[in-house]
Amino acid sequence: MLWETFLLAGREIRRNVMRSSLTMLGIVIGVAAVITMVTLGSGATEQVTSDISKLGSNLLQVRPGRDMHRPGGARDAGTPFELADSQAISREISGLKAVAPTAGTSIQVIAGNENVSTTVTGTTSEFLIARDWVLSAGRAFTASEVKSGKSVCILGSTVKKTLFDNQNPVGEMIRLQKIPFRIIGVLEEKGQTGFGMDQDDFVIIPLRAFQRRIAGNTEISTIFVSAKDGADTAKIQRDIERLMRDRRRILPGREDDFRVRDMKEIISTLTSTTKVLTALLGAVAGVSLLVGGIGIMNIMLVSVTERTREIGTRLAIGALERDVLTQFLVESVVLSSLGGVIGIILGLSAAYGLAGFLGVPFILNIGIVVIAFLFSGAVGIIFGYFPARKAAQLDPIEALRHE
Repeated sequence: MLWETFLLAGREIRRNVMRSSLTMLGIVIGVAAVITMVTLGSGATEQVTSDISKLGSNLLQVRPGRDMHRPGGARDAGTPFELADSQAISREISGLKAVAPTAGTSIQVIAGNENVSTTVTGTTSEFLIARDWVLSAGRAFTASEVKSGKSVCILGSTVKKTLFDNQNPVGEMIRLQKIPFRIIGVLEEKGQTGFGMDQDDFVIIPLRAFQRRIAGNTEISTIFVSAKDGADTAKIQRDIERLMRDRRRILPGREDDFRVRDMKEIISTLTSTTKVLTALLGAVAGVSLLVGGIGIMNIMLVSVTERTREIGTRLAIGALERDVLTQFLVESVVLSSLGGVIGIILGLSAAYGLAGFLGVPFILNIGIVVIAFLFSGAVGIIFGYFPARKAAQLDPIEALRHE
């Protein structure tokens, strides 16, 4: 009996293909929009997490200055750190894998007839560990090179490609402004972040060489701290804050003149934001499903009016109210479910294409696909019940008299 009801529903849909297609359109658009928005949102969340993770695992950044702006828009830079601050963190804080003091500036790099403006960063060999950098050629700084401030350097892949193209530059000489440095290594490419920042456009030199030969001071602008796997980064952050307050002689109740940022917190904040935006966009797109449901109800009411004599005939020859109710309810569910299937196909196709265009990963969420399909079926049941109930309650005699 149920199979025959499905056959009747299919026949009625085929009888008015254009009307049925327009009726399904609202469901198709709603399902496609929800799946597209949620899929792209999931991809954006994954991209944000991946971009920040590229900065280093279990990473904390310690910077001078308050996390605020002074009147007029100028940021409070604060008193720079000294190398002793980095050494104190390494010595007194437990659970650390690497501590890398850094200082940097923009500079002109020259190799033969080629030159490029980039960032030079003075640091120690622990910088590669803290930031999860891997060498594609050459080696890292030795302890003696860091201690003596020897004129050696490691190139980011962008600088290497600009100055040396596909050649191996290890052993070659470059000039940072007028100061010669020998290349001892090249870093593997990390590429751009989702924020458009080129992570490979820089040169690394020993910190002491940077301070003596380029900066002319002993200031430290950032201390990168990498925690061991399994370590509580929140506790490490609190320990660093207590240590730095003590070293910088900040009185109780006074505001810190430095910032300690945990990358996990930043990831959590950004992913929470993208998830909220995804949910909001999904909810807005879901409104079109309700509009599609109203369209189905409207068309089913029209169908009941058009087929009043048919309904009367079925009731007169012995059909039960539940048979008529089931027939119209099945037609409504078939329309909405078919629209749901088409919407899923279009939504996934649109999400795949837009993900490639926007440069975010395509993440297939089976859960949202199933939910969207079930919701489309539920829309058919909810909005189809009233017209089906109206058809089932028709008086057979009055229905047969209907013109």
